[in-house]
Amino acid sequence: MGNDTPAFILALLTAGGGLTGYFRTGSIPSVTAGLTVGALYGLGGLRMQKRQPYGVELALLASLILAGSSVPRAINTQKPLPMGLSALALFGLWQFGNAYRLGTS
Repeated sequence: MGNDTPAFILALLTAGGGLTGYFRTGSIPSVTAGLTVGALYGLGGLRMQKRQPYGVELALLASLILAGSSVPRAINTQKPLPMGLSALALFGLWQFGNAYRLGTS
C-alpha cells in the first residue's frame, strides 16, 4: 500500500466528519474545516497516485492543520471527538512525515 491510500482514507474521514458535524449541529466551522482538510488530503493523495510533486507535502500539511486544531482541544476537554481527530492527525503526521523523511511518495 502506497501513501496515496491512507491519504484518500483520511480525506473521506475528515470530510465526512465535517459534514456530519454540520448536519448534527449546524456548525459552519465544522464543515469548513472538515472539507478543507479533506480536500488537502485528497489532493495530496491524487498527486501521490500520479507521481506528481508535493503530494506528500500536501498530506503532511493537512495533518499539521488537523493536529494543530484537535490536539489542544483533546488535551483540554478529554472528549472522544477531539481525541479521535487527534489520533487521525498523529497517524497522518507519522505516515506522511516518514514518507517525507525517506523521500517516498
